[in-house]
Amino acid sequence: MSEQLTNVGVMFPDDAESFISQNPESTFTVLDVRQPIEYESEHLPGAKLIPLPELVDSLQDLDPGKTIIVYCAVGGRSRMAAQLLANQDFRKVYYLEGGMEAWEGPAAEGPREFHLQFIRGDEAVQEVIALSYKMERGLKAFHETVRSKAKDPELIKLLGHLVKAEESHMKRLLAVSLKWGMDPDEIQTFEENVEATVMEGGIDIGSFLAKNESFLQSVAGVVDVAMMVETQALDLYLRMAAESNDAATKEVLFEIAEEEKAHLRALGRVLEDHLSKSA
Repeated sequence: MSEQLTNVGVMFPDDAESFISQNPESTFTVLDVRQPIEYESEHLPGAKLIPLPELVDSLQDLDPGKTIIVYCAVGGRSRMAAQLLANQDFRKVYYLEGGMEAWEGPAAEGPREFHLQFIRGDEAVQEVIALSYKMERGLKAFHETVRSKAKDPELIKLLGHLVKAEESHMKRLLAVSLKWGMDPDEIQTFEENVEATVMEGGIDIGSFLAKNESFLQSVAGVVDVAMMVETQALDLYLRMAAESNDAATKEVLFEIAEEEKAHLRALGRVLEDHLSKSA
């Protein structure tokens, strides 16, 4: 395409991945201008879906004060969408060069409303912390189940680290609860009664384990599955934040999302280290 864009920047996939990883989620919007069926197949975590034909009538749903990264399948629609936004006084607009086809970073799947049955939109802070805690405990139970079946010492060691990571995240969530005024006795009662039936991202433990058991026999497979789960969790928390009507709840959801981003980075380092040793 030869169109000359004005007041629009371009981000290449590596630059976009670094930007998303290093900046607070509350300061930018990732905008997907593809069709819903494309979004459902694969999308950037937390991306806001506004198909290009609907964009001009949905400008009120975007914050002109935030950086906006627009993407589509290969870059054509996002270029036009970015120019449209720039023409409407959105000042920090970029399009993703190469689109989803060129993206090699974390990607989520599922429709826009996927697992949003977990949120009404008017939840208090304690409700979303409780939900997150339940999912963290579920993922811990998942890792413990996989570890109990593992035979390879390196894999058992890795799963032990993953269990400890979830325990650490659960402790941080309880600390957040205290910060937002939850009584210590309430926390103890909550810990004793929470059930781990789903894990991060709203995924059912039993069905997910059965579906992915063949991938859970190696270090690379376990890390890959763990990254997939963390990506779905990041996507869910960001979509929940977008749906929330409460400023404090939105703030906490963004805080939890930042934790998920940190988990993803750590898992990426583990996988890279393992692959370099295996090469």
